[in-house]
Amino acid sequence: MTAMAKPSFTEEGSLADGGIDLNMEQGMAEHLKDVILLTAIVQVLSCFSFYVWYFWLLAPGRALYLLWVNILGPWFTADSSPASQEANEKKQRRQERRQMKRF
Repeated sequence: MTAMAKPSFTEEGSLADGGIDLNMEQGMAEHLKDVILLTAIVQVLSCFSFYVWYFWLLAPGRALYLLWVNILGPWFTADSSPASQEANEKKQRRQERRQMKRF
């Protein structure tokens, strides 16, 4: 994780990449910290029971949840904008024609 936070410079000495803020919320570093914490908890608790290893299923479960909420869900539920825009444009033209006929 320290390699993610290190800045990188070009040959001329100018900043190429400032690195990732490890304390940024909803960033990749936060998810990495969660996985490391989950791993440590599972390793300690697995001394008491073999079934604690099933807690490791939380990591891919959270990854699938974030994938659905941030990418797949909005993509599947998105409205077809061009078709609805055409219908709205037609309605607007009709209303304009009706208003012009009244005057």
